[in-house]
Amino acid sequence: MARNHPFTRFWHRPAVREARRLVSPRLWYRRATAKRRRLPDFLVAGAQKAGTTSLWEYLSEHPHVRSPMKKEMMFFDKNFSRGLNWYRMHFPFPQPGTDGATACGESTAYYMFHPLAPQRIAEALPGVRIVLLLRNPADRAFSHYQLNLRRGNEHLSFEDALKAEPGRLAGERERLIADPSYYSFEHERHSYLARGRYAEQLRVWQSLISRERLLILDSSNFFKNTAEVFDRVADFLGLPRWRPREFGNRFPGEYQAKMNEATRQWLIDYFRPHNAKLYELLGRDFSWEQRTRQRAA
Repeated sequence: MARNHPFTRFWHRPAVREARRLVSPRLWYRRATAKRRRLPDFLVAGAQKAGTTSLWEYLSEHPHVRSPMKKEMMFFDKNFSRGLNWYRMHFPFPQPGTDGATACGESTAYYMFHPLAPQRIAEALPGVRIVLLLRNPADRAFSHYQLNLRRGNEHLSFEDALKAEPGRLAGERERLIADPSYYSFEHERHSYLARGRYAEQLRVWQSLISRERLLILDSSNFFKNTAEVFDRVADFLGLPRWRPREFGNRFPGEYQAKMNEATRQWLIDYFRPHNAKLYELLGRDFSWEQRTRQRAA
């Protein structure tokens, strides 16, 4: 049936989708028992295209981690209006006598960038621990673009998409803040540059979440020294150190083309002042500009 057919539009309305979900006995039971379920101890909150899916896969295999129904709940960004019980229904019950040795979490990469998510998380989950992975923003932007191409969410060339971004995003952040029920396709999908201005985002997180509950990682180090960084994550979450059967990028995406070298240099120049602010904020220099040039050589 055509996507624009009236019945198709009706069938996929959010309220109708939710009603269909609740017809399921399993989901009805989860909804009915939501208040008795635990909330997450940790969140892998971004950044998008920085290794969050691989990290989540490793964590979900850990024998002391209890996983929710699905990886990305998208509660604190797009589903917040559904209420905390909707969120709770996705998680397991507490298990007396064992939960002190377990952790429960979820992973949604849009949380880091969404302007309302940090405040919502701080209020709803006051003791939660947050893991953030930061990727060289030039590489992250191109990977984000390639993902949009694969999913049919982009029709412009990479260069034209970068030029179009200010217009696409104009006013969207303000609309999201003004109307908590508002959803912005442009803000989520076409934020190639904005998502890489990490210092802007981290200042908000650091103002709301205590430093000892924030773990900020360089994704290139995560993929280069995976076992070592995974141990660090386990320590941060209070988990016993453990190894999955194998490390590696679990969900590599194919690129339709390489980045134009002139575009790469433009991105290096664009992100240089933003990276400098990040290095100053964290007291760490990730040397992303140098690594970007080495890949181009």
